[in-house]
Amino acid sequence: MRIPLKYGVNPHQGNAFVSNETEDLQVLNGKPGYINFLDALTAWQLVLELSRATGKEAAASFKHVSPAGAAVAKPLSNEFANAQFLRSADLSPVATAYARARGGDRMCSFGDALAVSHKVDESLAVMLKSEVSDLIIAPDYDDKALDILSSKKSGGYIIMQMDPEYRAPTNEERQLLGFQFEQDRNAAEITSDMFSGETNERVETLLVATIALKYAQSNSVCVAYDGQVIGLGAGQQSRIHCTRLACDKADKWMMQFHPKVQSLGFRKGLKKPDKANVVDQYLLWDELSDSEKHDLSSNLESVPDSISRDEKLSWVTKFENVCLSSDAYIPFRDNIDRAARSNVQVIAHPGGSVRDELVKQACVEHDIALLETGLRCFLH
Repeated sequence: MRIPLKYGVNPHQGNAFVSNETEDLQVLNGKPGYINFLDALTAWQLVLELSRATGKEAAASFKHVSPAGAAVAKPLSNEFANAQFLRSADLSPVATAYARARGGDRMCSFGDALAVSHKVDESLAVMLKSEVSDLIIAPDYDDKALDILSSKKSGGYIIMQMDPEYRAPTNEERQLLGFQFEQDRNAAEITSDMFSGETNERVETLLVATIALKYAQSNSVCVAYDGQVIGLGAGQQSRIHCTRLACDKADKWMMQFHPKVQSLGFRKGLKKPDKANVVDQYLLWDELSDSEKHDLSSNLESVPDSISRDEKLSWVTKFENVCLSSDAYIPFRDNIDRAARSNVQVIAHPGGSVRDELVKQACVEHDIALLETGLRCFLH
């Protein structure tokens, strides 16, 4: 198999193609580029591993070779559907998996690469039709779903099909500046055994968080809740910046269920991405300039009172079994202190820092369970 690409990482980088000795990957529609394939193949690995680990349909929303969101299938509440601007909460399992994956961070999922572990049905295709997305990769499609998706983006939506039985070589190769790198592929499995002693609900959520980290650019920290990613900080140079980013995103995710946010009345005709921006700005109301507040108000039928910092801190305490996972050891207690403000109750990390005891003590002070997996999950 040799597939010519639209272009490389940037439009001026030509002579780009992807090749493999098998025919296990097919492009059914559209013309992908270099980054499209990086996103698709990385996301594909994530959903297969997540589905194997949990026994459920899994989905991932990828941007720039890191997950914006990942989740397993679960029924959607009406509040979730409202927060995600969905017409109905009555979706098939594979569609709920994607709704939850994309709903982990709607802003970062704008123009995403979607991967799902199971056959794409009409329910998922209809939902995806109205979302801003660049591609999908899946093991199979039913005929109606394929027809719907093939018409997306004026017929240019990228549709890939991957054989779930494909097995990658055990060795990976990479070239940089004329130098050849080789290593064993990261075949370490994230399993429930790593989180023994925790409840089934927490174990599933820790699996989602930790498997997502395995396929996120390092450094990375992930916050997850109820089997879905709700905040991921990836590609940062320091652990605390990862934690702050992940927890800030998680806070915003939890705030979308606050009554004041749920009751926002959007101006008629406002599209989903614009609604997501309005919610994001509304949650920052007290930090906006007068002109920004005016612009925001113009997109709402009426603006409710802003949500105070104390209200926000109180609201996040309503969410139980919030989990945080780190792809490498947590070196300082500042990460624990920040996680505690987002009501994180379980933290998983490999352990092995010279400051492990200080980190453990911080968890005791905040009544946070700390698990040491012994497995680092860097991706570069």
